[in-house]
Amino acid sequence: MSNRSRHRWVVVAIFFVFMLLHQSDKLLIGPLTTPIMETFNINEAQMGAVSTAALLVGAILYPVWGYLYDRFARAKLLALASFIWGSTTWLNALAPSFGVFIATRASTGIDDSSYPGLHSIIADYFEPQTRGKIYGLLQLTAPLGYLIGMVLALILGGLIGWRSVFFITGSLGVVLAVVIFLFVREPERGRGEPELAGLEEIGIYRFEWKKAGELFRKPTMILLFIQGFFGVFPWQVITFWIFRYLEVERGFDETSILITMSIVVLILASGYFIGGALGDWAFKRTVRGRLIVSSIAVLLGAIFLVLAITSPVENRLLFTILLSLTAIFMPFAAPNMISSVYDITLPEVRSTALAIQLFIENAGAATAPLLAGIIAVRANLSTALILICTTTWVLCSIFYIVAAYFIPGDIRVLRAQLGERAALEKAS
Repeated sequence: MSNRSRHRWVVVAIFFVFMLLHQSDKLLIGPLTTPIMETFNINEAQMGAVSTAALLVGAILYPVWGYLYDRFARAKLLALASFIWGSTTWLNALAPSFGVFIATRASTGIDDSSYPGLHSIIADYFEPQTRGKIYGLLQLTAPLGYLIGMVLALILGGLIGWRSVFFITGSLGVVLAVVIFLFVREPERGRGEPELAGLEEIGIYRFEWKKAGELFRKPTMILLFIQGFFGVFPWQVITFWIFRYLEVERGFDETSILITMSIVVLILASGYFIGGALGDWAFKRTVRGRLIVSSIAVLLGAIFLVLAITSPVENRLLFTILLSLTAIFMPFAAPNMISSVYDITLPEVRSTALAIQLFIENAGAATAPLLAGIIAVRANLSTALILICTTTWVLCSIFYIVAAYFIPGDIRVLRAQLGERAALEKAS
């Protein structure tokens, strides 16, 4: 095994730990919602605004991070993002009032938009046919981080308080910043593409506004942007409000929540890798494969969520089974969306392309916790979950199918561009 091949798995391991701990910190606020509401004496709508504030900051900064990653060393910028994560989480833990809390919580969104560079680095270490599995592996960190955050919140939160839990996770961010800075090497942009993989040296290609503008002329990219606006609504609503829903409308105690959500989250985690692997399998048979898998999965997720929420309150086993079936299909689209973006974009604008995608996703979904809170105040959380999640998932399924129609043409254009580059490199 070559040094480069060994190092790429070291990079995957470091990124996995970084994302796992970062997601644990980011998602802690869900299971800590009730004690935080009690500390500041606020209602659901005000608490929803807390998450919305962080999402808005993250959404606004996605294009900034994307541009920086395409212009400068991605690994060093990722180390900076990890340091920002640690320091802003500490500030959030120190907040003496609700006004300061919401302001410092908003600042934690700065580093939440730092993932495009990480995914771009992975694309330069791995070929297109295997990226779905790698992205699926890395995205296991979201549900596993959620599980870790849940355990920290439900066990440590009651013993040492929610502020101390934030101090612990913030400190880990600073430690990871040092690890990334010292041990992650910057790969050549485009090295993972089959047209360029065999070259001894690859020309340096940097971000250009003209190339970025071409993203908006790709039919597949436009459709992915549109579905992205709706796609994260269900995630934000479920992750933020599910604990409150189980407590208030299902009558779960802390132990029941821990057992039920541990099962559901572990099953959800498997969905990332299964979805990515299934997308890679389908992609090898047709370039439309990733998007077809995504379209079917979101529809199945919507169906099982409605069945779970409308199941009898007293039948907890049935509810857990149906929620688990929802969970396994929820993440199928995530690794396939990232892989599809990179299947049609030039290496030097990939961070920007994914940043725009995630900007649109989070800009749309930033209002989701607040919207769900408002619906819950006027009706209940069951209504909020069903209304928001099913509507957006059905729309996303339609957009994925339409995008699948256009993606072969966009892939052919990219492969031709990379082939031209390879020919020029060999001639020089």
